[in-house]
Amino acid sequence: MLNFIWAGFFLAAFAAALYQSLWLGNGAIWTDLVNAVFSSSKNAFSISLNLTGILCFWLGLLKIAEKAGMTETLARLLQPLFRRILPEVPANHPALSSIVMNMAANVLGLDNAATPMGLKAMEQLQSLNPHKDRASNAQILFMVINASAVTLIPVTILMYRSELGSVNPTAVFMPILFATSVSTLVGFLSVACVQKLKIFNPVVAAYLGGFAVFVGAVAWYFNSLPESSRLQTSAAWGNFILFGFIILFIAAGLLKKLNVYETFITGAKEGFDIAVRIIPYLVAMLVAIAVLRAGGVLDMIVLGFEKFFGALGWNTDFVKALPTALLKPLSGSGARAMMIETMQTYGADSFPAFVASVVQGSTETTFYVLAVYFGAVKISKVGAALPCALLADFAGIVAAVYFSYLFF
Repeated sequence: MLNFIWAGFFLAAFAAALYQSLWLGNGAIWTDLVNAVFSSSKNAFSISLNLTGILCFWLGLLKIAEKAGMTETLARLLQPLFRRILPEVPANHPALSSIVMNMAANVLGLDNAATPMGLKAMEQLQSLNPHKDRASNAQILFMVINASAVTLIPVTILMYRSELGSVNPTAVFMPILFATSVSTLVGFLSVACVQKLKIFNPVVAAYLGGFAVFVGAVAWYFNSLPESSRLQTSAAWGNFILFGFIILFIAAGLLKKLNVYETFITGAKEGFDIAVRIIPYLVAMLVAIAVLRAGGVLDMIVLGFEKFFGALGWNTDFVKALPTALLKPLSGSGARAMMIETMQTYGADSFPAFVASVVQGSTETTFYVLAVYFGAVKISKVGAALPCALLADFAGIVAAVYFSYLFF
C-alpha cells in the first residue's frame, strides 16, 4: 500500500507540473519541484537528528517502566475485563495474558514491547480458531481494540511539536486523550454490537462506566473553563501529567530496586538507534509530500474540501489538516510526514497543525496493523475487523476536529 502511495505522490506532482508548464505557461514549476526535493531532504535529516535527544530520554524512561513491572500491573488490572468480553477464550488460556500485556504496553506507549506481544496473542488465539483462514470473534475484537488503543503518553507527537517550534508542545495532550478515548470506545462498541456481546455484565459495565465517567468529568471540567484559558490549562495539565509520569517511572524503578540510571541508559541507546533508522523513511515521505505541495496537488485537494464543507455552511479552518487524517489509516509514516509538513507550512502552533497533531494521536494505521497481525497467522477473511476499525478511525477524526475547536 505504502509503495503505491509514495510513487503516486511523485506521479501526481509530475502530472500537475506538466499541466502547469504546457497549458498555463508556468515553466518555473520545475524549478520549484527540484528546490522542494533538496530543501525537504535537508529538513527531514535535520528533524531526525534533532529528535535524537528527546527520543533517548523517553525511551530510557519507558525502559525503566517496563523493567519495573508497570506493564504487568496494568495487565492484572485489565484481565477481569478481557475474560468477559472474550467468552470463547478459556479462563486460563495464555492468550488472555498476552492480550492484556499488549494493551498495557500500548497504553504506556511501549510500541517495541506491544507488537511482539500482540503477534504472540494473535498466534495463541489462532490455536483456538476452528476456521484458520477466517478471523474469529476474539481475534476481531482484539484487533479493533488494538488498532484504536488509548495511548496515555503521545511522546512522538509532543517531540515533533517541540522540535518544530511550538511554544506549548503539550497543549494537544488533553484533546488527544479525549479523541483517542472516543475512537477506542466506538471501536469496542461497534464490535460488541456485531458480536452481540453482553456488555451490561456488571464487571464490563464497571470498566466502561468508570472509563466514561472519568473522560466525561475531565471533559466537563474543561468545557466549564473560559474559552480563552482552555489551551493554557490543557498545556499546564499536560506538563503536570507528563512530569508526573517521569517521577512515577523512576519511583517504580527504585521500589523494584533497579539501577534506574543503567536501565535508563539501556533504553536511551534504543532511542539513538531509532532516530537513525527513521531518517530514510522521513526523507522519503517528506520529499514526496513536498513535491506534491510544490506541484499544487495538495492545495487542490485542500481547496476541494474547503469548497465542499463551505457549501455546507461549516467553518473550514480544519480542512488543511485533513490530508493527515486521510493518510493515517493507510500509512503511519506518511501521516507523520504530513503532520510535520502541515506544521512547517502553517506553523507548529497554528490551528491546522493543532488539528493534525490531535488526529495523528487519536487514530491508527488500520490497514498496516490488520495486514501485520492477520498476515502473521495467514488469515485472509477479516470479517467485521476492517469496517469496525475504520469506524473507530472516523470517530477519532471527528472527535479530534471537535476537541481541537473546543481547546484551541
